[in-house]
Amino acid sequence: MPIYEYRCGACGHEMEVMQKMSDEPLKDCPVCKESRLKKLISATGFRLKGKGWYETDFKNSKKSSGSSSSGKSGGGCGGGSCGCAS
Repeated sequence: MPIYEYRCGACGHEMEVMQKMSDEPLKDCPVCKESRLKKLISATGFRLKGKGWYETDFKNSKKSSGSSSSGKSGGGCGGGSCGCAS
């Protein structure tokens, strides 16, 4: 479940709440009881995992493609810096 950040427009109280994406946004501040909570836009952190998406995919491809792509010619993206096997 995603974690959402809220800030009260009346008292300035900030909080994080774990909610389903389908849940209605909160409106009432737990501190001052005013109905002035606003959902904040914040940076999210996520990691792509699974077949074909690894943290080290692009780190290793720059090192190996620089030495091996110099002798290759032909299609693809050129340069091999994107990690494709052209």
